[in-house]
Amino acid sequence: MNIIIYTVVILTIFYFLLKFISNISSKKISKGLRFIIILGLIILAILFAVGGKFLLTLPLTLASLALLKLKGLSIFQLISLFRLIQTLRRSGRFSFDKKNSTNTSSISISEAYKILNLDMNKKITKDEVNKAYIKIQKKIHPDVSPETSRLSSIVNEAKDIVLNDIS
Repeated sequence: MNIIIYTVVILTIFYFLLKFISNISSKKISKGLRFIIILGLIILAILFAVGGKFLLTLPLTLASLALLKLKGLSIFQLISLFRLIQTLRRSGRFSFDKKNSTNTSSISISEAYKILNLDMNKKITKDEVNKAYIKIQKKIHPDVSPETSRLSSIVNEAKDIVLNDIS
């Protein structure tokens, strides 16, 4: 029933909008359309100037995650995985290029907390560490996708470091 009401409301608005536009001269329409396009381009340019680095890396990373054949992940899980990959890439622990990846350096304590998405300043129990570990491993375990075995080993190392730190 609601869909019928919404359809009627949308069609009514569309009718009055078309009726209003038909009474306006074409010069006014083209001038207004030109102004809207220029304003939109200026806003888009400002948006990319301010946040272009993040706006351009998120879609590319999500597209590369699709190449890893991760199935059954929600958009929230993909964003969480994106944050994990960005943290690992900043620390030099992860690269999509298998030739240049270095797995020999150890993770610092602060990086381990970031990888597990835990607050370093709070008192953390072993149960909280295990819950965070399991939550991440459900997404990137090698049984889910063999391509994520490197990520899984890094998360294992982060869990061990955090557990040693709180002990």
